Amino acid sequence: LIHGGRTPNNEISSSLYVLSVDSRGCNRKLTLRCKEKELVGEVPSARYGHTLSVVQSKGKTACVLFGGRSYVPGIERTTENWNSVVDCSPQVFLFDLEFGCVSAHSLPELHDGQSFHLSIAREDCVYFIGGHSITSDSRPPRLCRLKVELLQGSPLITCQPFDNGVSISSAVMTRTGPMHKYIILGGYKYDSQKRMECTEVTLDEKGIHFEVLEAPKWTPDISHSRTWFGGSSGEGKAFLAVPIEGRVSQSETHCLYQVSFQTQDDADG
Repeated sequence: LIHGGRTPNNEISSSLYVLSVDSRGCNRKLTLRCKEKELVGEVPSARYGHTLSVVQSKGKTACVLFGGRSYVPGIERTTENWNSVVDCSPQVFLFDLEFGCVSAHSLPELHDGQSFHLSIAREDCVYFIGGHSITSDSRPPRLCRLKVELLQGSPLITCQPFDNGVSISSAVMTRTGPMHKYIILGGYKYDSQKRMECTEVTLDEKGIHFEVLEAPKWTPDISHSRTWFGGSSGEGKAFLAVPIEGRVSQSETHCLYQVSFQTQDDADG
């Protein structure tokens, strides 16, 4: 599932796309298909820096969208703030993928917008971790659990905040096995300070658990760069990209690194 995003031309999308892999024929050739899903109801505005998670409840499946950033609303835009962005309102949007219906929900526990946070889902719960607030220009150590019950008629959504969150934004998360275990790496503590440590996250029936891990031995390019970004590249693996600075003779603009983590199952094997 792909929703929204920002293009190099600074255009922001509100579209939802469904990606699927098709395997047909005697050679079992894999074909990647992309189809736009038409949405009706309380459709969220165009945005980027948000999260979209899948939950399962009562034998049903739905998607939860939260957070993000967008341009100043049209009626408030002036020549001076034309390209200014704001955090989207802290509403939770629930998608019914079968019919394309969307409903918006306001929860008293979610009173501030946030962007570039992380979300992890397990069954009927979604956890929101960290994020950046453009209003306060800060990364509060947020952690809250959203419970979604897909009841007959209208859904029931409740939110529980916790006080053991992580101050982080724009981080990378990779899953480390069939169970609900993940590793968080990359991202920022402050605008001028990258988050160099790594954290293991475990979801179970009791809740969410964090454990600090020993970070890899970062290369000088990674350690000294002011910015970095990346994404998951498979189980226990992630890609990180850092800009090449001070090398005018180089035609490439970024260095790409793969980070691999050894899971407990690998160690036992």
